[in-house]
Amino acid sequence: MLHKEINKHRPRVHFSPKANWINDPNGMAYFEGEYHLFFQYNPKDTVWGPMHWGHAVSKDMIEWEELDIALFPDHLGQIFSGSAVVDWHNTTGFFPEKPGLVAIFTHHLPGVNGERDVQTQSLAYSHDRGRTWVKYEGNPVLTDPDLVDFRDPKVFWDPPRKRWIMVLATGQSVRFYSSQNLKDWQFESKFGDDVGYQAAVWECPDLFELPIEGTNQKKWTLFVSVGDNPQYNVGSKTHYFVGDFDGTTFVPDHKDIRWLDHGKDNYAGVSFSDIPTSDGRRIYMAWMSNWRYANQVPTAGWRGQMTFPRQLSLQTVDGEDVLKQSPVKEIEQHAQSVQTIEKKMIKSSESHQIELNGISMAIDLTFNITNTETFTLAFIDREEQPIIVKVNGATQEVTLQRQYNDKEDIPALFNQPQLMSIGTDSELNLRFILDASSIELFADDGLSVLTSLIYPNQPYQKLVITSEKGNLEIITGQISIL
Repeated sequence: MLHKEINKHRPRVHFSPKANWINDPNGMAYFEGEYHLFFQYNPKDTVWGPMHWGHAVSKDMIEWEELDIALFPDHLGQIFSGSAVVDWHNTTGFFPEKPGLVAIFTHHLPGVNGERDVQTQSLAYSHDRGRTWVKYEGNPVLTDPDLVDFRDPKVFWDPPRKRWIMVLATGQSVRFYSSQNLKDWQFESKFGDDVGYQAAVWECPDLFELPIEGTNQKKWTLFVSVGDNPQYNVGSKTHYFVGDFDGTTFVPDHKDIRWLDHGKDNYAGVSFSDIPTSDGRRIYMAWMSNWRYANQVPTAGWRGQMTFPRQLSLQTVDGEDVLKQSPVKEIEQHAQSVQTIEKKMIKSSESHQIELNGISMAIDLTFNITNTETFTLAFIDREEQPIIVKVNGATQEVTLQRQYNDKEDIPALFNQPQLMSIGTDSELNLRFILDASSIELFADDGLSVLTSLIYPNQPYQKLVITSEKGNLEIITGQISIL
């Protein structure tokens, strides 16, 4: 019975732990043919607790092998979030023979007897592809006794200036530091005062260049997650800024708040380091949950999973460079079977039913919505607990409503509608990645994304598309069983 319960909502194509609790992805890096995913991990319970770094590796970012715990708490504190890089040029002196991995992470020491917590930045390194780790004897390498929130270092190599750059979360801002050797750090600048979403603490930043599609240009993009403030009905989310970075200072091109994802369950996302230039992609993954209810979601024996890995780029829309997200191309090789959905006209107030024959699948649909004001897509299981996706062409909005009946211990935020805007084109593309306990919706070819946990009692059996007002045409469609 326990085995059945543990696997009831276990995802097939999203990483989840064999047992116990995970949250933020950490130390994501590509090295010697493997994608490394480290993560915040409590090895003794299914709720948040003393943080370690768990570890998993993959050849394709879909099938993961969970390895032994990489980093354990010590006298400097628990192992909070951070990043990992390959020290190709032995800047640290840790790798006199061949390059290896360096983890840069936050040590979190809880305060005792009324004293406040202490957060510092530390190093660990590995000579055997991340299987075993040695903590640097000079830890911590960066401290600031004036800051309580001082965490989540994301480090990358800056080729023009031949030095390392760290972006660090510091309250409701981020700070930039530079180093020649990952050990000695110099403050460069601060960003975030009175900019962006200021209603909660900033966490898990990331900074990288992205190509602008259709051009030879690139722009810098800064990710910043913002935690849950119980005074607001938002929960934890992630926003991003597009701008310029000169190695010292980040200057955004815009002042509006831009959410990375319009669903409730995409947090602390960061990108892989050291993906080969021959590949050239910027790929990120995030923790698929929300701090408002993360400790209470109804999984047994394990709790927490990651989003499907996504490739990032920028696209210019109405003169603004906006983020575009696409499931990584490896999903195509992972498909076990592919079903074509035929072209279909659905008249006003009529429905069209499509059978679903898998637990995890990618569903790609393109509609002509010229003559349609509203339509719905209902994913229905045997117990009639549907997910309802409603498209309103008049307001250019998509709403996702999930159903979870056994919700006594789940905060109200879980069952509230999730809303995102879409473009005004006559053709609308909707791409879903559906798994045992999640749904990810990519609209407008990835310019609008919505990520949501779901907990059906049975796998979804059918997709019912209803044109509520106006005639709706399915132009093309495809279902890939994953």
